[in-house]
Amino acid sequence: MIKQVKNKEQLNICLEIIRNSFITVADEFGLTENNCPSHTAFMTIDKLQKQFDDGRPMFLFYQDAVPVGYFSLAKCSDDEWELNNLAVLPEYRHLGIGKALVDYAISTVKNHGGNKISIGIIEENSTLKNWYLKLGFNHISTRKFEHLPFTVGLMELNL
Repeated sequence: MIKQVKNKEQLNICLEIIRNSFITVADEFGLTENNCPSHTAFMTIDKLQKQFDDGRPMFLFYQDAVPVGYFSLAKCSDDEWELNNLAVLPEYRHLGIGKALVDYAISTVKNHGGNKISIGIIEENSTLKNWYLKLGFNHISTRKFEHLPFTVGLMELNL
């Protein structure tokens, strides 16, 4: 079951899922708070609070009443939305939850009149990149940022 986050009291649950999910990626790619403090694994409650206050729709996935997945959306334009921080706790991966979250994001974007979803990933994460490709996303480009120790891969899904 997927429910929209409606109040600030739920943000600590969201943050726990985000950090516990993304730390596996940080560990795999050698990211730390020192060499990549802006990585999602090290997100702060203040940053999440700002996203909530900015009106980003946020969603939690519940497995047997336990919150185990998360994502948020950011409106880029009338047509395009960005999928952010898609996260599934490691012990709940490979059960179809990530796909269910993407499907729900697609539905939500369509319901808001959007026709494109964009996402940024660690380009070197070929497993994740291939997963998104299987879901119909197209790899658009890469960007290198001086403050990041990896290349960002940009992907899009036309709805």
